Amino acid sequence: MMKNRSILVTGGAGFIGSHLVDRLLESNRVTVLDNFSSGKMELIADHISNPNFNLIEADLLDPAAVETALEGKDLVFHLAANPDVKIGAEDTRTHLDQNVIATYNLLESMRKKEVLEIAFTSTSTVYGEAGIVPTPEDYGPLLPISLYGASKLACEALISAYCHTFEMRSWIYRFANIVGERGTHGVLVDFIKKLEKNPKELEILGSGKQRKSYLEVHDCVGAMIFSLTHSRDRVNVFNIGSVDSVDVTEIADVVVEKMNLEDVKYSYTGGIEGRGWKGDVKTMLLSIEAMEKLGWTPGHNSRGSIEVAVESLLNRR
Repeated sequence: MMKNRSILVTGGAGFIGSHLVDRLLESNRVTVLDNFSSGKMELIADHISNPNFNLIEADLLDPAAVETALEGKDLVFHLAANPDVKIGAEDTRTHLDQNVIATYNLLESMRKKEVLEIAFTSTSTVYGEAGIVPTPEDYGPLLPISLYGASKLACEALISAYCHTFEMRSWIYRFANIVGERGTHGVLVDFIKKLEKNPKELEILGSGKQRKSYLEVHDCVGAMIFSLTHSRDRVNVFNIGSVDSVDVTEIADVVVEKMNLEDVKYSYTGGIEGRGWKGDVKTMLLSIEAMEKLGWTPGHNSRGSIEVAVESLLNRR
C-alpha cells in the first residue's frame, strides 16, 4: 500500500476517481483536479474538511491550472476523460480535446514540474475487435473501432514516449467494463432508468448477444494500487478485468431480478451487425494473467460484479 505520498488525481470527482480518492486518503495527501463536466461534488464532499485533501476546480485544457495543481506532487493518477464511447460517431472533436490534448497538457506540465510518475486509466477498446480472446496486453496490431478507443491509444503512446524521453515512469490500465456504486453511465444505469419509466418493457441496444467482461469498482481500485506497488518497469501495461464475460441479455435478467420485476418484455434494436452503436465492440474478454502473476485476483466474476453493482445503484436511488 502506498503511504505518505502527495498525489494528484485528475477526474477525482467521477465514478472510479472518487472511489480511488477514498482509498488513497487512507494514508496519503490527495489533490483532486476536476472540471465537474461529469464528476459530482457529492462524491467527494465527505473529504472537504480532511486536511490531507485539496480540491481544484479546473480543466486540463488550462495549462496554467494544471501546473499549479502539480506543485509538490510526486505521483499523478490520470482519470479525467470523456468516457462516452457513443459520442464519437456524432462529435469527432470531443475525444481529441478532452482525452488526447488534455493528456498532452498534463504530461507537458509534469515534465516542467519534474513530476515523474503517472498512472493512466485506459480501456479495453484500444484492442478493437481482437482476434485473440481472452486478449493479452501484447496483442497487436491495436486497431480501435471507436474514436474513444483511438483517443485512449493515442494517450498511451504519448505517455510511453514521455516516459522514455524524459525518464518518467507510468502504469497504464486497460479496463474491462467497470461497474458499481456511484456509476453514472453505461448499460446498468441505462437499464435501470428505462425500467423505472416502463417496468413492463426494456429496449436493449444491438442484438443482446454482445458479450463482455465486467469488474466491480472496488476490485478495480484495488488492482490499480496493487499493480503500481508491485511493478517498476519504465512503462507498465496491465489489463484489469474479471475472468469471464456475460452477454447483454443476461445483464438485463439480473437488473430485472434485482428490481423485483416480472413479465418484462425485451425488444432489441438490432443495430449494425448486432452492435449497440457505431464503435461498439461485440466481444471483449481481457486476459488478466499478467495481474495474476503479480499476485492479484478479482473478488468477483462478471455476473457477481453486475449483481453487486445493481444492488448498489438501486440503494442510492
